[in-house]
Amino acid sequence: MTTIGFIGSGHIGSQLARLFIANGDSVVMSNSRGPETLADLIAELGPRASAATVQDAAEQGDIVVVTVPLAAIETIPAAPLAGKLVIDTNNYYFERDGHIAELDDATTTVSEILAAHLPESTIVKVFNNIHSGELTTTGTPTGTAGRRALPLASDDADATAAVSTILDQFGFDAVDAGPLSEGWRYERDTPPYGVPLDATALGQSLASSIRTAAK
Repeated sequence: MTTIGFIGSGHIGSQLARLFIANGDSVVMSNSRGPETLADLIAELGPRASAATVQDAAEQGDIVVVTVPLAAIETIPAAPLAGKLVIDTNNYYFERDGHIAELDDATTTVSEILAAHLPESTIVKVFNNIHSGELTTTGTPTGTAGRRALPLASDDADATAAVSTILDQFGFDAVDAGPLSEGWRYERDTPPYGVPLDATALGQSLASSIRTAAK
């Protein structure tokens, strides 16, 4: 049994926790407001779930899901995540995050910013182009015709393979979008964002993405 730490327990985090638990894993949930605020969620998730501080979730997770706004990245503890696989679900929403020059001018990407903050971790960008409620309702068995696919990006081939396996267990095909520098291809205002596609169509959609400056 793998322990999955969550830094962020909102819409995406809570849905992913349900999937990991259904897959036989345990989860340690955290947020910025303290573990006591997660009592209702933990009660719903059941005995394989616990609430902790962000530090403890980072320390206890074999794999850690970071699902917080960009503004909170600097609060993520780097030391306990060294050597770990970190799943990044984030997107850049300048209305929420404020304008970030290096994202606006396309010199970096959201996940590369996280990777710079966590230089000893392995980052995989995934689960950011699907509506949270669809995570637990649109997965289908391996081999299903027209099975929904999700893109992922990483600078590490082993991490890409590991998360592709997780996607399959959750009911989705995986499409490798390339390194973290290509993660923008399935963020907001791109063809694959929020659109259910099978693997072939998703590959074509990713290729059609055009990066434009934020306005």
